[in-house]
Amino acid sequence: MNEMTHQQFRPAWWLYGGHPQTLWRKFAPIEPLIHSRQRIELDDGDFIDLDWVGQPADPQHTDRIVFLLHGLCGCSGSSYILALQQLLTARGVASVAMNFRGCSGEANRLARAYHSGVSEDVEAVFQKLSAQYANSEFMFVGYSLGANVLLKWLGEHDHAQVSRGVAVSTPFSLALCSRAMLGGLSKWYGRYFLNRLVQDFNAKKLALGARDSQTELAKLDALGDLDQLRTIWEFDDRITAPLHGFANAEDYYSRCSSGQFLASIGVETHLIQSTDDPLIPPAALPDAARLPANINLHTSSRGGHVGFIASPRAYWLENTIATLLQAH
Repeated sequence: MNEMTHQQFRPAWWLYGGHPQTLWRKFAPIEPLIHSRQRIELDDGDFIDLDWVGQPADPQHTDRIVFLLHGLCGCSGSSYILALQQLLTARGVASVAMNFRGCSGEANRLARAYHSGVSEDVEAVFQKLSAQYANSEFMFVGYSLGANVLLKWLGEHDHAQVSRGVAVSTPFSLALCSRAMLGGLSKWYGRYFLNRLVQDFNAKKLALGARDSQTELAKLDALGDLDQLRTIWEFDDRITAPLHGFANAEDYYSRCSSGQFLASIGVETHLIQSTDDPLIPPAALPDAARLPANINLHTSSRGGHVGFIASPRAYWLENTIATLLQAH
């Protein structure tokens, strides 16, 4: 399918630009939810925590489950995750948010963490859930980094229980998006993410030391001092790539960018993007004319990065996602 609009987004007048939209979504308060946590033990000895709202009481008699993937430095408590789970709950739909390794409030057990291409972790978790809820239909929603992981995973796997996906503010070309954070106002976002990632890295070292996980701690120590890192690109080159089996940042970006996986996706998938996104330059977006029939690109000239705030109580993004998920 092609490029299309869905109830055209109109930003709140006081949040007209991409930066205000992005920052409001990040810092505006949102009502908390009571989550039910499920821990998935992985074959490599690590774990991933899931946070449910409306977890089905009877696995044998379930309908649809919406599976959510957060963005870089996010978690199941991120505002966009909570907002969608609140709306889905009001509509009687169960949802589960996956916290990537180390993002659930507890450091994971291994040196490895998460990155924009960890589709193998989504596959491992889905294998467990699809067996647990064998009669359920699964729908997926990913945001930013989580959207990239989702599209990569959808392109790599074809599961009968997965009916559709929605990807919001996807960095289809990781290299272009990383370069976008090297200059201009977008450099501020790069510094923010870099500081958060370095903090998480140092916290992981302390946690591994406290657990006396000397083998895993040695892997992090071998990466050297992080004090000289100045950009996300440098972090990915020095830390993300070697820690997860890539030659360097360029190799990581090349192998994990989701744009190359779109043609292999077999289920109906919706891409929601804004052309004033301060983290994703328009050049990174896919060509709507070249998308397969099952991929729909929804673009807006406004909205920022995972923003799309029409007003504090008008959840345009959440209502649009819910409508796309439930339209058969």
